[in-house]
Amino acid sequence: MVKIGAIELPEFPLLLAPMEDVSDPPFRALCKEQGADVVYTEFISSEGLIRDAAKSTMKLDIYEKERPVGIQIFGANLDSMLRAVEIVEKSYPDIIDINFGCPVKKVVSKGAGAGILKDICLMEKLTAEMVKRTHLPVTVKTRLGWDHDSIRIVEVAERLQDVGIKALSIHGRTRAQMYKGNADWVPIAAVKNNPRMHIPIFGNGDVNSPERAMEMRDSYGLDGAMIGRACIGNPWFFKQVKHYFETGTHLEPISMSERVEAARRHLKMAIDWKGEVLGVLETRRHYTNYFKGIPNFKPYRTKMVTSDHSQDVFKAFDEVETKFAAHQFA
Repeated sequence: MVKIGAIELPEFPLLLAPMEDVSDPPFRALCKEQGADVVYTEFISSEGLIRDAAKSTMKLDIYEKERPVGIQIFGANLDSMLRAVEIVEKSYPDIIDINFGCPVKKVVSKGAGAGILKDICLMEKLTAEMVKRTHLPVTVKTRLGWDHDSIRIVEVAERLQDVGIKALSIHGRTRAQMYKGNADWVPIAAVKNNPRMHIPIFGNGDVNSPERAMEMRDSYGLDGAMIGRACIGNPWFFKQVKHYFETGTHLEPISMSERVEAARRHLKMAIDWKGEVLGVLETRRHYTNYFKGIPNFKPYRTKMVTSDHSQDVFKAFDEVETKFAAHQFA
């Protein structure tokens, strides 16, 4: 069993990574149904929260069926982060997660996200004060370091644990790498194998198959895997990994009817939550993966990602289900 504070999780839990414009309530619901053990919100700006910016406050929406759920916030100003904690607590999440890993320039340029990897002392101070401010378990998601020459993740992990975090998720790339190259899990394993560490250490980056998840568990000895890009448009990834762990075999391919039904539900939930325009727009990125591997699919995909009205997208789903009903996925 793995524990985040008092939250009990199964052995080697699978966590849905916080992803901007991806891990919203509709997608989190689908992933939860398919076996995600913990889900995280999109990352939320502390400055946006204290200004009551609509886009930031909307991301605080969480639902009972998602639990345990973590709300992730980012920022570099201590006062703003502490005020954000108080706002976040009112949504009653199970976990508050601090983003010290986002590599995007607009975040980093303000010293937030992975930008704080240039100032480990500030990272430690921010974390310590946030832990003191809330009764909820605080976790951190970060990267190996700013660049290859400044990787101090074993020391960073010790310092964050010492000020009270309850779990640490580490993406196996530096900020300089962004999402290029291969994730390096060796430094993450070094954190886990440090005899001083006693909190769960979760690995993130390039967990793109059940075999890779098993490798992270068995070869690197980590406590769990945080899944990001592999589950976009593929919420079944969590179920596929767990099936592989239990049986050593791959789950039968997801049928066309299941794929279409998931896409329909995803779009409907998105529209119910954020309205027609945003619901249609922000669900587009999932369609390529929902229907990955279908030959001659381009005309239908084009219709799905260019239509501005949900009725046209739903119609495209119906056409796909009818035309490709007999398609066998690899």
